[in-house]
Amino acid sequence: MSVILKESIILIFAYFSVFFVVALIIKNNSIVDIGWGAGFVMVAWYSMVRGGNYTEIGVLTTVLVTVWGLRLFYHIIKRNWKKPEDFRYAAWRKEWGKWLVPRAFLQIFMLQAFFMAVIAYPVIAINATDKASFSLLAIIGALVWVKGFFFEAVGDWQLKQFIKNPANKGKIMKEGLWRYTRHPNYFGEATMWWGIFIIGIGTRSGILGIISPLTITILLVFVSGVPMLEKKYADNSEFQEYARRTSKFIPWFPKKEK
Repeated sequence: MSVILKESIILIFAYFSVFFVVALIIKNNSIVDIGWGAGFVMVAWYSMVRGGNYTEIGVLTTVLVTVWGLRLFYHIIKRNWKKPEDFRYAAWRKEWGKWLVPRAFLQIFMLQAFFMAVIAYPVIAINATDKASFSLLAIIGALVWVKGFFFEAVGDWQLKQFIKNPANKGKIMKEGLWRYTRHPNYFGEATMWWGIFIIGIGTRSGILGIISPLTITILLVFVSGVPMLEKKYADNSEFQEYARRTSKFIPWFPKKEK
């Protein structure tokens, strides 16, 4: 377990170091987002093959992570292709000035690597387990993961269709899953990792695996997800009214209009 964990962590940091070099060359730090989903796929397969156990739960977990990671990779690369640097990274580029290179390396790429190592822990631990079979917890975890995948994939698709319509330019998406939560995609991502945690409870991951969903949930709700995105709409009256009526994260029925 410890050897596979150490090797996986080294692989993650090396992976993001490569992305950092590419970002320097093309002068676009937002490519780090492209590496997020694909990085988990890499770690899942490495830990499974390196562990050599191929248990039912390990294969299930690796397949689920692969489906999620490749979909997210495709979604982000298609969304960002030939687009300028994301507004968040562009703002940091101006703010950091002469310290851009070291701060980007540490605060963007290495920080992403650190969080990936933490969040991927249950995946690595599950794949390091030599004896594990399906249980009720594994089934429940898989169902929770499916719910999360639905919210992330469908939420992203609905937003994409909304943006494609010229008549919606400058408007706020408030339909479909977005009627029940302001961030169905973020809710979905966090929910999937809660599912992975539940699947891994009966393996070497155990209760310690809770560090994964807790970390991604805290990041999305309080740090890099919801706050940074909603800050962009701080002066948008339509969004503020939408925010007043709509749940911030966990889906719920909207409040009635005044």
